Amino acid sequence: MSRVDQVKQGGSRPRGKGRIEHLLKVLHDDLWTWRADPLPPSVWLRWLPHGIVCLAALGVLLGDAAQLNDHSKLSPEFAFLIALGQATAMVLALWRPVPAWWLSLAATVVAASAVLMQREAFKFMWPWTSAGLIAHMFVLLLLALRVRTRVAVEVLVLSTLATYVLQGLIGARNYQPTGQLAVVLFAVVVVLGIALRGRREARAELVQQTSLTAEERARRTLLEERSRIARELHDVVAHHMSVISIQAQVAPHLVENPPDELKENLAGIRENALEALTELRRVLGVLRSEHPETGEPLDAPGKPGTAAAPHAPQPTLDRIDALVENTRAAGLTVAVEISGTRRPLPPGVELSAYRIVQEALSNVLRHAPGARAWVHLTHLPTGVRVEVVNSPPVRRPPPSQGAGHGLLGMRERVAMLGGTLTAHSLPDGGYQVSAFLPADGTDQPPPDDPNISYYPEDGSA
Repeated sequence: MSRVDQVKQGGSRPRGKGRIEHLLKVLHDDLWTWRADPLPPSVWLRWLPHGIVCLAALGVLLGDAAQLNDHSKLSPEFAFLIALGQATAMVLALWRPVPAWWLSLAATVVAASAVLMQREAFKFMWPWTSAGLIAHMFVLLLLALRVRTRVAVEVLVLSTLATYVLQGLIGARNYQPTGQLAVVLFAVVVVLGIALRGRREARAELVQQTSLTAEERARRTLLEERSRIARELHDVVAHHMSVISIQAQVAPHLVENPPDELKENLAGIRENALEALTELRRVLGVLRSEHPETGEPLDAPGKPGTAAAPHAPQPTLDRIDALVENTRAAGLTVAVEISGTRRPLPPGVELSAYRIVQEALSNVLRHAPGARAWVHLTHLPTGVRVEVVNSPPVRRPPPSQGAGHGLLGMRERVAMLGGTLTAHSLPDGGYQVSAFLPADGTDQPPPDDPNISYYPEDGSA
């Protein structure tokens, strides 16, 4: 033999030995365990499966004890102990499937060995009795429902191997063989258990993915809405900071011979305003980017949140009429009522009130086909109240493809301004959105008047 062949053979032996050791270690880790794996209650039937298994175990206990005693000529006490072991394995499989399989297999081997030594037995079922076969099938099914596929295949192979050793290698005389039938039935229940377990895991994974997708969609919508609100409000602040900077620059020229101290103060005001404006623009750039490190815009074309150009003038309550006209052109009947004395409001309040009306009318268009809507703006000394009410839909709305977080954006706007918002269904099937936006962010809304009806008395729109 050449040296090369010796090296090859010498190198193959450790590799083969290592594989066997690895296989034995895997089998030891998978099967030599007392790990608890309780069968969960059924969603609809609750504990009915557990009751069925316990009743079947009682039947196996009585039937196997009688069969081993009558046909296999075992003593009643010994037959009862073997049947008790198999019935106990069925019940144990509800909580600890792997130890239950060991107990069931051991009880079967002991029963087969004991029957083999009884010379008086005549035409007995061997190596599996009918009751023992049923018990082991229950154990294999309960095991395959809860362990990994590899472990289920391992116990099937070992059960088949034990059957082959008893019937094929040891054998007996004058018996009815049950080994082939047992192997086929064991394979069927194991495959069934693996399939049911895979179906359950797939369903659980689908539910988890659906939950994660909904959470991610809600988080994305929240971030987009907050970014849009913050961007709009910062645009308003940036405008005022620009005005302050310009006024500070022009002010010294409006005074004849201004003192140096005044010039220094105005220069400091202008410098601080420019620094604040620069910082606001930097923050605004971050808010407009989904990934600040790459600069990818959040409102890029084709992405959610894309609206008007970022430098377009922000809408105010003066444009409510134009908004209502556009909504009417879309097919919604809208009536507008404005009460109270119009007072100057902070730009953020004006913008938020406009957006709330816009989103509420959009929701009516999407979710209440054929309904009528009423918009009521009430100017109060402490702020403005916005109410949008719609009548019940005439027909069922089509399935919505949106994320369904329009109210989330409204609440974010109102919370940023220190106001309150309520949105709820009406008794007749309509819907009402009511918000109060304080002028300075500190006032509380006045109480609702319970005498005000939901809709105009004449029903006009």
